[in-house]
Formats: sequence, C-alpha cells, structure tokens
Amino acid sequence: MLHIRTPLILHPDLSTPSRRIWLKLENLQPSGSFKLRGIGLLCSQAAAQGKRKVICPSGGNAGFATAVAAARLGLQACIVVPNTTPETTRAKIRKTGAEVIVHGKVWDEANLRAKELAQGADTEYVPAFDHPVLWEGHSTMVDEILEDCPQVDAIVMSVGGGGLLAGILTGLIRHRRMDCRIIACETQGSASFTAAVSAGHPVKFPRIDTVAKSLGATLVAAWPVQHILDFPHECVALSDDEAIMGVVRYANDLRQLVEPACGVSLAIGYLDHPAIAEAHDVVIVVCGGVSISAQLVAGWARLSTGAEAR
Repeated sequence: MLHIRTPLILHPDLSTPSRRIWLKLENLQPSGSFKLRGIGLLCSQAAAQGKRKVICPSGGNAGFATAVAAARLGLQACIVVPNTTPETTRAKIRKTGAEVIVHGKVWDEANLRAKELAQGADTEYVPAFDHPVLWEGHSTMVDEILEDCPQVDAIVMSVGGGGLLAGILTGLIRHRRMDCRIIACETQGSASFTAAVSAGHPVKFPRIDTVAKSLGATLVAAWPVQHILDFPHECVALSDDEAIMGVVRYANDLRQLVEPACGVSLAIGYLDHPAIAEAHDVVIVVCGGVSISAQLVAGWARLSTGAEAR
C-alpha cells in the first residue's frame, strides 16, 4: 500500500451543533493528492506482473502520483504533460526520477501521445481517471470515512474526469450506503460532468476555460455518469472566483495550500450552499493538488481583498 490513511477532521469554523463539516485531508498523501490511492494500486499490480515502465498522461496530479509510485516500486516512469502544465510541476515530477515529455495544448493530446508510447510488452499505460482499478484504490477513502464518521449523510467532491467520484461511489456501494448524498463539484468553465449527467451519457465539452486546470477533462468517464443516478445527488458548477475563494479561505483557516480544483468543493461549505442544506454530517474531500504555490494564493488573496474594498 503506497498511500496513507488520511485524517478526517472537523472544520474549525464551519461546523455548528446542527451540521458538522468534516474535511478528508487527501492533500496529505505523499503525492499531494488522492490520486496515489488508485494509481498506487495500479502501479503495484503492474510491477507484480513484471512490467518495468509506466506511462501516464497528466496535467499534473496523476503524473506526480505515478512518478511517486514508480520511484517506490523501482519502475521507470514517463509522464506526458500538455504545455499548460506549469514548469514548477514538471520540475517536481522530474525530481522523482521520472521522464517528462511535453506534448499538445490540452490533456487529450497528451493522452494520445502517451498511448502511442505505451505499446511495449513491459510497459503499463496509467490512465488519469477512467479505469476500474483506479476506482478500487480510490474507494479505500470511503472505508476510512465510514470508520471515522459512520453517520455521514453527504459527501462533497470535485469532478474532473470522474475517477474520484467513481471511487467514492464504488466504496459506498460496497458498504451499502446508497442513502448518502453525493455533491459533484466543477467550475463553470470545466462542467463536463454536469453536461454528461444532463445528457445521460458523456458528451464532449466544447471548451475548457477555467483557473481549475486539474478539472480540465473534455470527456468524462461513463461509469460514474450512470451510477450517480443510484444515489441522491446534485451537480454544482461554481465560478472561478468562488473556487479561488475556497482556496484562500482554506489557506487562512487550515494553513494548507490546495488547487482551485479542490477549492471549488471547499466553497460549498464556505457558501453554505443549498446542496448541503438538509445534511447533518458533510464530508468534503480535500483532494489537494501539486500545481499550487504560496505566491499564487497570496496573489489571489490580494485580489479578493481589493475587490472587497471597492
């Protein structure tokens, strides 16, 4: 097992006697995000099968998780990133010993290149989100949540391609907790999952335009689109400003940095959003993210303070 058991803590300010807001701190994983749960499992299985190399297309978090897993397992790693991935993130991936290839303007183009490179018999292609082994690994989060907070009645999570959501659904199905409300969060400029649920199947989102780059999948996995319907659920698309607000307030409250892709879920708590109005024990998955810095958060904080002053 390459991931760690992460804490579930009460938010110090948002919890009240009638509604508790819990934070599942996946940002504390060795890779900085929840991705290590599923990717660690897939890479471990690949190593057990005799594979020597893993190749992952990624905007950042999946690639870094793959690089961390490969380093621990003694595998070679190649991470294919689009040119929108910050150089700081590329450098962090290289520091693990992984090779980084920059290809394409968006993740989809990097994904095609990664598949071309992963043809060898000793090579494992590591998808960013659409694979049942990933979902099985991510589902271990639910085991921990239910052990710490068995009365949970709502789980809030960010949705990019749908891997985290599929893991949460997988875990809840395994525990027969189909009563738990699911709140799937995106920014308006990356709302490909909301579009898929509305259509009843994955649809190509016309254009990703958001500060939450980690949510930038134009086509989501089909399985969670189908199976979210088995739960009480709501899809919520917030603005970039609201996602940034979630990042800034969380940094002030918890002294931790997360990406806007995570901030959009935290904003549900900070906005006292109607999606959680009837819930008593709300778990927000703090999914984390590696493409964030103190300088970025400080800049956003200054902008928001200036906007309030005006």
